[in-house]
Amino acid sequence: MAQDFTGVYSLVKQENLDNYLKALDIILPLRKIVCLLSPEKDICHDGDHMVIKTLTTFKNYVMDFNIGVQFEENLEAIDGRRCQTTVCWDGDRLICTQVGEKKDRGWTHWLEGDILHLEMRAEGVVAKQEFRRKK
Repeated sequence: MAQDFTGVYSLVKQENLDNYLKALDIILPLRKIVCLLSPEKDICHDGDHMVIKTLTTFKNYVMDFNIGVQFEENLEAIDGRRCQTTVCWDGDRLICTQVGEKKDRGWTHWLEGDILHLEMRAEGVVAKQEFRRKK
C-alpha cells in the first residue's frame, strides 16, 4: 500500500542542485537564486489524486495530477518547456517520468519517517533534496 504524503514539509538539505539546473539550461543568475531558496512542499494526497505545491519567496509551482494518468505539464515557469508527464507508484516511491526535450528527466519522492526525499534527474545529472514534515 502506498504511503500518504499529505503534509507540509520544509527543506533541510540539498545536494547537486546547481548541476541539475545547468542540465536544464537554466542561466547562471537564476541558478544562483534558486540554490539560495528554502522551498516548502505542501502536498495534498487523496486516493489517486495529488497536488504538490512547491512554495518559495521567489516563485511557486503547483503540480496537480492523477497517479498513472499522463498529462501535459507546463514547466515554462521553471525552464521554458512543456513535457508529457506520468507519475506512478513503485512500491512506496512516487516516480515521475517527464518526456520532452531533456533526456531521462523526472523525479522520485519517498518518505522515511518525517523526512520527504526528492531525487530529481535530467540528462544523467541527479540532485537530491530532503524535507522535514512540519508538526
